[in-house]
Amino acid sequence: MAPVVPRSGDAIFANVERVNAELFTLTYGAIVRQLLTDLEEVDEVNKQLDQMGYNIGIRLIDEFLAKSNVSRCVDFKETAEVIAKVGLKMFLGVTATVTNWDVEGTTCSLILEDNPLVDFVELPDTCQGLYYCNILSGVVRGALEMEGF
Repeated sequence: MAPVVPRSGDAIFANVERVNAELFTLTYGAIVRQLLTDLEEVDEVNKQLDQMGYNIGIRLIDEFLAKSNVSRCVDFKETAEVIAKVGLKMFLGVTATVTNWDVEGTTCSLILEDNPLVDFVELPDTCQGLYYCNILSGVVRGALEMEGF
């Protein structure tokens, strides 16, 4: 039997159930707005978005592994590339560039070329310091933790 070849992010994205992008973006905006109303402090909203993302990430990794046929990555650099090219494409329909590696190879940046969460978004001056897409950081952090990174 031939070995299972990992599926590309494009192939997976084509076969995954999706919601309307505008509905997704507007719903996320409504969640952030409600958090701002309920928590009142931007720092608390940032923490809550990160925690929400973390909770999603620790569950999402199972679906990712089941649908992507990706084998266990050998190091953090390979893991970052898989997240950037397959994981983000699979769940958000976008890819990222991995850059800004530190000397030890333990820290990097994932730069999204196109972020679907920020469509239709205009933040007022009262939201200075808000990490609007902090949920994405939490998702990545949760998934990486479940994989032992």
